[in-house]
Amino acid sequence: MLREKKVEVVKELAQDFTDYNSLIITHYHGLTVKQVTELRSKLFEVGIKFVVVKNRLVKLALKDSIFIALESNFSGPTAIVLSNDPVAVAKILMNFSKDNEQLKLIKGFVEGAELDLEGIKTLSKMPSLDELRAKIISLLQTPATSLASVLTAPASSVVRVVSAYSEGKN
Repeated sequence: MLREKKVEVVKELAQDFTDYNSLIITHYHGLTVKQVTELRSKLFEVGIKFVVVKNRLVKLALKDSIFIALESNFSGPTAIVLSNDPVAVAKILMNFSKDNEQLKLIKGFVEGAELDLEGIKTLSKMPSLDELRAKIISLLQTPATSLASVLTAPASSVVRVVSAYSEGKN
């Protein structure tokens, strides 16, 4: 790789490290091109970035980032997964690694905290941001729906009584 290209890769990685708040380091040795492509497409669908990196270049890009504590974990065939939804990325990676044992999850970093494999597993069992939003909306809508039915019930009863009374007079 030419020096200019290396400089460009380091700049792109450094920008990615400022754009995303979670990072998971993986080893992909043994995965086929088809498997890596499948993983990338699953991650891409939900806005997660999967990048195969040269360890030396990623270490240079880490220097001024929040992920600097992970510097010692870059060795071997490394790929990084960057996201702003740490639960979604953990779920996808854990599900994929169950079917494809060659994908090894090494370390993670989420919202200022380092995660080992057990931490990533725990994170994958949590509800995602979209699931939590749906639950909150559901909780907020339930009282409004109940209130609307309570308020409309007396009105409909009054209408039935008046209707019955008027039909009896005719």
